[in-house]
Amino acid sequence: MDAFKLMKELRVNYEQEAHYLPKETGLRLIESTTEDDSRISAKCRDAKVEDLWSLTSFFGYSTQTFVLAVNLLDRFLAMIRIQPKHLSCLSVSCLHMAAKVTEEECNLAPPVELIRIGQCRFTASDLCRMEKIVAEKLNFKSKAVTALTFLDLYHQIALSHCTDRKEILSLEKLEAQLKACLCRISFSKAKPSVLALSLLRQEIHAVQSEDMLEIACHIQRHLKITDVELRLWSERVARCLSDYSSPECSKPNHRKLQWIVSRRTAQNLHSYRTVPELPTIPEHCWDESESEDSCEDVMSSGEESLSSSLGSDAEGPYFPLHLRRKHLHA
Repeated sequence: MDAFKLMKELRVNYEQEAHYLPKETGLRLIESTTEDDSRISAKCRDAKVEDLWSLTSFFGYSTQTFVLAVNLLDRFLAMIRIQPKHLSCLSVSCLHMAAKVTEEECNLAPPVELIRIGQCRFTASDLCRMEKIVAEKLNFKSKAVTALTFLDLYHQIALSHCTDRKEILSLEKLEAQLKACLCRISFSKAKPSVLALSLLRQEIHAVQSEDMLEIACHIQRHLKITDVELRLWSERVARCLSDYSSPECSKPNHRKLQWIVSRRTAQNLHSYRTVPELPTIPEHCWDESESEDSCEDVMSSGEESLSSSLGSDAEGPYFPLHLRRKHLHA
């Protein structure tokens, strides 16, 4: 896509982004809620988003799926007051809704698998009902304009002018940084276009590219983003990424996904994978009753955090702190 079409698409998305923002009054209410309250607190919300990150990595879902799921979750939480006990069902429902829009059908995890791996207490029917509620309340069809939408467009525009910088300005790294920011509810109050530009400028300063900095300034002028607003969120992004960075995690270690669980949880999970012993079918004989044996799935009664699930993202410099600490002490 040429630069003119990219800038036109950028403008179209900029004009639509306000329709997909969570209500700021609702977000502020969540931030002001204490942990011992009967409502959702910011810490509770952030923990569930980190769980969604873990589930995204576990099932191999894209960044687009994760970002859309967080967008649906925050918009719903900012609109409807729910009890903490329903948050797991809501968050997993948002992830499943997002996956159905962004992932190939053959890569979709069945609802039962999401529930099992998430160690949740609700059923597949509960998940289906929650999805209908979320879709109705948010008038959700098939898409949303998010910070990832702008990050991808900014990256394409930058590369269209500086093709030799493709390897230095890594979209994968920018996406990982975006996910780190979305684990904090405060960034849900930022305009997606401004948050994405803050991330882009942060990376441009890191690679010290004057050409790309000029492109970022041109994008800022094109979208009429004020210096004050951009500076505010750039500072917040810098602080967030500083918190998530450490010398030990500066180089990604692409290890195979590991799942650290307790002995009891491991035994429960093992029971799901146990293949039932089927009766031997005698030669020259067919008994229909023998072909109809089935093993009924048993839902887990535990609802433990997925924070110990380490996906490929968790091996880079930007991932939830509690994941990194467990990874480093493993």
